[in-house]
Amino acid sequence: MAYRTVNPYNNEVVKEYPFATDDELQSALATDHDLYETMKKQDISERAKILHNVAAKLREHSDELVRACTIDMGKLIGESKGEVELVAIIADWFADHGEELLKPEKIDTIATGDAEIQHHATGVVMMVEPWNFPYYQIMRVFAPNFMVGNPMILKHAANTPTSAQMFADVVAEAGAPKGSLTNLFLSYDQVTEAIDDPRVQGVALTGSERGGTAVAGAAGKALKKNTMELGGMDPFVVLGDANMDDVNDIAWRARIYNTGQVCTSSKRFIVMDNVYDEFVENLKKKFAALKPGDPMDPKTSLAPMNTEKSKNKLQKQLDDAIAAGAKVVYGNEPIDLPGQFFMPTILTDIDKDNPAYSEEMFGPIAAVYKVHSEQEAIDLANDNPYGLGGIVFAGDADHGAEVASQIETGMVFVNNFMSTLPELPFGGVKLSGYGREMSHIGQMAFVNEQLIVKTDKPNMGNLAGGLVAVDPQD
Repeated sequence: MAYRTVNPYNNEVVKEYPFATDDELQSALATDHDLYETMKKQDISERAKILHNVAAKLREHSDELVRACTIDMGKLIGESKGEVELVAIIADWFADHGEELLKPEKIDTIATGDAEIQHHATGVVMMVEPWNFPYYQIMRVFAPNFMVGNPMILKHAANTPTSAQMFADVVAEAGAPKGSLTNLFLSYDQVTEAIDDPRVQGVALTGSERGGTAVAGAAGKALKKNTMELGGMDPFVVLGDANMDDVNDIAWRARIYNTGQVCTSSKRFIVMDNVYDEFVENLKKKFAALKPGDPMDPKTSLAPMNTEKSKNKLQKQLDDAIAAGAKVVYGNEPIDLPGQFFMPTILTDIDKDNPAYSEEMFGPIAAVYKVHSEQEAIDLANDNPYGLGGIVFAGDADHGAEVASQIETGMVFVNNFMSTLPELPFGGVKLSGYGREMSHIGQMAFVNEQLIVKTDKPNMGNLAGGLVAVDPQD
């Protein structure tokens, strides 16, 4: 697939980019590895200053970045603004906290001497990132790895090349040394070639299950540590005593944000029978009030999907769900605009044999299920191959948290919209992937946690762990 920006609002081809050559990849690997050798000897406080400057430059270039994001993939202009500010916040947070997080950790041990774990860079990290949050997905990997001293090569999505290059340009303008973040328009074969290279020591991917399987397979074959943030079919559980004003205000946002093209978007609404009818009626009203149009216009509330291919795939999934017995209670009608618009749709009566029961629909389709007990809600939430995030609404937040802890996902928010912040770990279980980004956990994703034990004089009497020191004279 060619790298090119096609405005999903009017289908205009804005700009095309040539694939990187093999020589460009080899040059990037050499530059990044040389930088690793330099950065691992550098004081981390120097990188913190640069990362703060990255945040400042992101804010300085906000208008350009926002416009590029919206034209690349169709995001509402207000959502693009929020994304740029979020990535600046993430950069500042890791700049503020990275040095403390990476301090040596003392260990209380019976071993003779002093023991500590030191945190070192490991080498070049290969990043494979998706289109739905063109800047945020990069920053989740870039900020912690820049702080530890791992240079990065970026392969971004084919439909967001302008956003990817602008991000890399801002990093360079902020004073980051060449090789800190190298954006290359790579083929998938070149990604595998990079992963195989011994100078690459880590692989981070956010994307589809299919992409994750391919990249994780290549990383596993090369014995490279990797993190995978994949798809999700996040449950939105509404218990019978939930505050329905809050539920009705948040549920539609949880599905429509970014036109539903979010891994952690609420895709399955699991609602207790006593509030089910009210929930469905209010969701219909909220969906009906959305205004499709130019995503550059602040008055627009429904943006187009990111590509024609994505829209057609979603329509086929919807058609298959209906053919298998799902009921459309709202939507599934064309929108008379030239861009890649998809009418928000509500499905009910989805049984276990329906493909919609277990397939992620990456767009504005809400699947609503009626349940008759709390345990049925939990069981339905868990009867799914994915396990990324989730939301629980309950009259009592503590009880909501008890329910949340029984849901098999990496993240659950109680009585609130799901949000992302640098101090909160992000990631899932099951087919949603493994590893965590952001927070103190994400800081350690590609770190050599090296044990150092030092003593002034060996004590041969302490033979812990069954290891016996043998005197060569014996």
